[in-house]
Amino acid sequence: MPVSSPVTHFLVQQQIPFQVIEIPLSEDKKPIRHLEELLSAQGLDPQSVVRSVVFKGENSGFCLLAVAGGGRADWALLRAQLGERKCRMAEYDEVSEATGYVVGAVPPIALPERLTVLVDDSVASYDTVVIGSGVLGYALALQSADLLQCLSGKARGQFVKA
Repeated sequence: MPVSSPVTHFLVQQQIPFQVIEIPLSEDKKPIRHLEELLSAQGLDPQSVVRSVVFKGENSGFCLLAVAGGGRADWALLRAQLGERKCRMAEYDEVSEATGYVVGAVPPIALPERLTVLVDDSVASYDTVVIGSGVLGYALALQSADLLQCLSGKARGQFVKA
């Protein structure tokens, strides 16, 4: 296996099959900008990427929203779910502080217990989804039903603008 992380260890432990997708990095060590083309070439829907969006509530601390497709977070819904008056996007260095992973590799699973995770209904819209592997330059494809099983017990709902 070309990548080893808490995410891959967790999936192996849960006996969940996954495919490793190598994402070439640019010279400045950032993921390529043509991820959609790369996924399409591998027969995967570019909209099936589950983004792990980290934000911070005024009182509730850091929270991660797992959302697939191109939807944008609905801040009013997020604030209502968390009982917050104010929320903001996490700053670049706060993401690794809150999740243990670098921006561009953050998964929606294998996260610190203290981190609140919200799962948008959009994740169930795809048979196969692509998530962060925990290691920059690699992503993982797995069945959305398996991912949702891993996320059972997390708050699930409509958290993006319709």
